[in-house]
Amino acid sequence: QVQVVESGGGLVQAGGSLRLSCAASGSIFAIKGMGWYRQAPGKQRELVATITTGGGIEYGDSVKGRFTISRENAKNTVSLQMNSLKPEDTAVYYCNADIIAAGVLRDYWGQGTQVTVSS
Repeated sequence: QVQVVESGGGLVQAGGSLRLSCAASGSIFAIKGMGWYRQAPGKQRELVATITTGGGIEYGDSVKGRFTISRENAKNTVSLQMNSLKPEDTAVYYCNADIIAAGVLRDYWGQGTQVTVSS
């Protein structure tokens, strides 16, 4: 069984920083892409950042220059450093991982962690 678990959300003032972490565990053969998505109330889930096994990175336009994604392949973890936070960054942040387990490649999601940025 595979689990993806996020940590590190919370409440911060505008201009502040937060760091999110995500760990995948269980009977994992390999992990391909990992990333972060977010969903604000009344809005669709959107891309924040993704990172491949080889380090290829993509950021959503609204976070470029402020957020940094990183990954430790040996530990099956991915992190998101969020700086210069804005009230519009308020959302539930979800970790996503493409994991090969039991011979099957599947998309796994964490339960989400709330990030709230006050003005």
